[in-house]
Amino acid sequence: MLLTGVAGWLASFQLTVDDWRLLRDPGYQPPCNISPVVSCGSVMSSSQGSLFGFPNMLLGLAAFAAVAVLGLAVLTGARLHRGLWLALDAGALAGVVFVHWLMTQSLYELNKICPYCAGVWIATIALFWYVTLHCLERGILPAPRRVLLVLRDTHWMLLGAWYGVIALLVLTRFWPYWSSLL
Repeated sequence: MLLTGVAGWLASFQLTVDDWRLLRDPGYQPPCNISPVVSCGSVMSSSQGSLFGFPNMLLGLAAFAAVAVLGLAVLTGARLHRGLWLALDAGALAGVVFVHWLMTQSLYELNKICPYCAGVWIATIALFWYVTLHCLERGILPAPRRVLLVLRDTHWMLLGAWYGVIALLVLTRFWPYWSSLL
């Protein structure tokens, strides 16, 4: 939790800084504007970048800060209440649903990939995956023992496969661009 919280917060912070700079100077070119496909500026200024009427990265700043603090608390020996674990898992699930919607918007509507956004996607998916595993292993969420044994042995492969599918989507969506670089 500490690692995903810090990584997600840093990516959200960089997006926030670049968004403020874009607001102050519309000619500003964020450092993440690397190519016609790998670009943050147009993603941040899109309607998808402010889905709830304010920049999405502000959600990331708040949520990832809370996750990092909870991660630090757990790391130092705190025992979180069952209700807090359930709330954290529900929030992480909402985050995963949201970032997958943002992924589809990025890939198929905006036709861009934002590197900092991808960092948020990676952190959110890992957070959800490992908080859910923790809740299953501790009996906070019910699961058959057989499922727990399979997850315990393969959790990293399943997460890797999840990331692999996303990488394949990015690769195939922008294949004409990637292949032109070769």
